[in-house]
Amino acid sequence: MSKENVLKVCDLTMQFGGVVAVNNLNMKVNKGEIIGLIGPNGAGKTTVFNMVTGVYAPTNGAIYLNDKLVAQNHPHGKMKEIYNGLNAGKYTGSLAPTPDKITKMGVARTFQNIRLFKELTVFENVLIAKHMNIKANLFSATMMINKKEEKRMREETMELLRILDLEKNKDDISTSLPYGKQRHLEIARALATKPQLLLLDEPAAGMNPQESDDLMHFVGRIRDDFDLSILMIEHHMQVVMGICERIYVLDYGTLIAEGNPQEVQNNPKVIEAYLGVD
Repeated sequence: MSKENVLKVCDLTMQFGGVVAVNNLNMKVNKGEIIGLIGPNGAGKTTVFNMVTGVYAPTNGAIYLNDKLVAQNHPHGKMKEIYNGLNAGKYTGSLAPTPDKITKMGVARTFQNIRLFKELTVFENVLIAKHMNIKANLFSATMMINKKEEKRMREETMELLRILDLEKNKDDISTSLPYGKQRHLEIARALATKPQLLLLDEPAAGMNPQESDDLMHFVGRIRDDFDLSILMIEHHMQVVMGICERIYVLDYGTLIAEGNPQEVQNNPKVIEAYLGVD
């Protein structure tokens, strides 16, 4: 495997009962890339995100972060009898870290529907994410030994808000922000965990053309400023084609195309999946 692989998924399959939501997906994200994952509604895109972030344990297949195996499964028990995916006998072990452990490995995500802490300020939303990497324990917190660490996290939070043009909003209740700013705040909260890989689930959803254009520049800037690799789900084709270096296309859980934006845009299978045929 190339040392440049930040994320690699191999034969990734997710089956719910008798329904195969994602079937034998092979995909990679290299260091510094912005990669698109697109497809019609119900194609399995968010299911992929949920497997990569530990929300779901895959039914079959393996997930690598920085060339290290972090998740793996195979059909067993009752699933072995009803499994409809491919490569049923290829994998043998089971490894399923929880989302918090995946986050500590350097993966952060946003959601299709914004999930901010609604009653907290902009500053508090980001500071909470900083606590993911806190070194204090119950004893040190009780004895107030971790004052320096708390001060450092607060300073880092303010610096992050400054970089992302949210400093002047630090005391605003998160839901009082304009929609586009709320998206930026959700991304800021993800960045507070210091990820290497950032997963964006429809970041342009609900945005007008100007906000979508601003988002493209914003995503490109944070990729460069924070040395990130980014995997994004997006239905807004102007955003996908304008910012992604490579694109994977799912339809009914199956990968039907991959390549650069021009290759994908002109692929007959992609056109059929999105527009249908007579």
